[in-house]
Amino acid sequence: MNSSAPGTSTSEVEVLNVSPRGVWLLALGHEYFLPTENFPWFKDARLGEIYEVEVCHGHYLRWPRLDVDLELSSIERPGDYPLVAH
Repeated sequence: MNSSAPGTSTSEVEVLNVSPRGVWLLALGHEYFLPTENFPWFKDARLGEIYEVEVCHGHYLRWPRLDVDLELSSIERPGDYPLVAH
C-alpha cells in the first residue's frame, strides 16, 4: 500500500522542533535553525510562547507573547547583523 504525498502547508510559518540548542522553523517554504546562543529570547521561553509565531509583511517573524521580531534576512545572513543581544 502506498501513501499519498503530503499536502502543502496552509501556514506561512511552523515550529518544527524546540530543544535546549535552539528552534527549528519552516517559514515561507524555507527551513531555519535559530540557535539559542544567537537568539537568547527562546532559551527560557515556554513552548506555547515559542509556538505562537506569525509572518508579518512577508519578511519578518513575530512572537507576540515574547515581544520578539526578527527579519528573515537576519536569520539567513547573521553575519550581516553583528549585534547580538545578551
